[in-house]
Parts: sequence; C-alpha cells; structure tokens
Amino acid sequence: MANYQTLDLQALRTFVLGMELNNFALAAKRLHRSTSAVSAQLKKLEDQSGLTLVRKEGRHLFPTPAGEQLLSYARRLLALNDEAMQAIQAIDLAGQVRFAMQEDFAEGFLTRILGSFSRAHPLVQLSTTVARNSTLISGIREDQYDLALAWNGGAKTPYSETVAEIPLHWLGQPGFPVADILAQGKPLPLVMFAPPCQIRNNAIQALDAARIPWQVTYTSHSLHGIWAALEAGLGISARTALALPPSLTILNTLPPLPQLSVSLHQSREESPQPVKRLIEIIRQQLENIPAG
Repeated sequence: MANYQTLDLQALRTFVLGMELNNFALAAKRLHRSTSAVSAQLKKLEDQSGLTLVRKEGRHLFPTPAGEQLLSYARRLLALNDEAMQAIQAIDLAGQVRFAMQEDFAEGFLTRILGSFSRAHPLVQLSTTVARNSTLISGIREDQYDLALAWNGGAKTPYSETVAEIPLHWLGQPGFPVADILAQGKPLPLVMFAPPCQIRNNAIQALDAARIPWQVTYTSHSLHGIWAALEAGLGISARTALALPPSLTILNTLPPLPQLSVSLHQSREESPQPVKRLIEIIRQQLENIPAG
C-alpha cells in the first residue's frame, strides 16, 4: 500500500480561501491568522505534494496545474468535512425552517449550502422561497418566513442585522462597445429589474452623477431574464458577481458602484434552534465573499 501524506484540512481551507480572494493576506485576516502562519500552511501543502501550487503574475495569483487540481479536491474535502461537523454537532436537531432569499443567492453558493444543511439534519423540514426584496420583507413582518436573506434597501424589520457588504459591478458581454456608444453621444442601454429595485437606483444614480446618458431598454422580473438579455447583447446591467454566468464579464470602464449591504431578517427575537443553526452556517459562508 502506498504511504500517502494526509493533507491538512486547515491548510486546505486557507489555500481555497486565498485563491478565491486572490489574496493570502486577506485570507489571513478572514481566518484571524497571521500572514506568516498562512504562508507556512501553503508551504506545508507544497511540501506534502512536492509541487508548486501557486504562481504570481503582477498583483494576481493563479493556481498551477497541480494547484488547480488540488483546489477542486480541496473544495470537496472541506464541504464533506463541514457537512460531517454539522451532522455530529446537532444529531437531534429537528423542527421546521421557513427560509427565504433573494434570487442572487439562490443562483449562487447558498443553494449548495441548503442542500448540505438538509442532508446533515434530516429531521429538520426546510422550506425555501426565492423572491424579490419587497416580498421578503413583508413575509418576515407577516410571519410567513422564519428567516430571510435580503439586500438592505432601507426597509427595516424588528430583528434584522447587516451580515455582509458585497460589491456591485457593471456587467455585460465581453467587448460590449461602451466606449463607442458614449463617443457617439448615444444613451447607454441598460438591462434592469423592474422597480422598485435598490440596485437599479444605485446604477442610475452613478450614471447621473457622471453625466452619462442612459436608457432602460430591457426590463425583467427575474435574474434569468437579466442574464439572457445581457448574453444577447441588449445592454449592460449592474449586479453583484455572485451568480455571474461564464459568458458574461465585469466591465471596468464605467463609474464605480457602491457596495450593497446584505441583511438577515428573523421573524422573532428568539428563533428555534434549527433556525439558529442555519443562521450560523449562512454567516460563515458570507464571510468568505470578497468585500471588494
């Protein structure tokens, strides 16, 4: 039998986070470790594998072929480890969780997290709703949901807290002719959610402040509709990059957009234990989202 090395899960977690953030110093801060400790963990993985895992080009980090392969395995190992810890820490966890979230999170990482939560806690009945912000807020106020993850558009509920700040970006097709449109004095074509929409307001305010003419040429009631219109080249949009399809890209030639606060709303002051457990998991995942 081959005498394989046993990979250090903490070192793998540091490696994954550092590559996702494109910055190991930021990963150290997120993990509450010193940069020297993080460097030592990366070196440990390279010593164990006998291979270089990361290469640096300017200010950017890229995985080597071996690093890219290890990154894939590391994510699977960490997901299995976290799922196992969830299961053994709350073997008797039972009850119901009525969770609601904004569409950006549903198409991104949270759907996978909810699947892991359900497998780890089979006695918890998890029901999930995807809706726009106004529906999420009213649902919390009317006790239709136990927990809702929403953009902070200024609407308050009695038991809410800000749990993350996520950057907004201008998004569109690679090579979308923003400069040509502006040089011709034409209004910038926008693909937007129907109002009321906080991100739509932020985008329009940024363009108005820069005196850039604009026109909403496509309005959608779903994120799928936004992506489809952008892929068809009907315009550009403002959104987070949480669920960005690979066919689209961030456009860096327009005025910067503000970060958007994410709020976690609870329907009651003291939530049941299953709801508390899901809140803990969501907080952990949101901590790993780059803040800029």
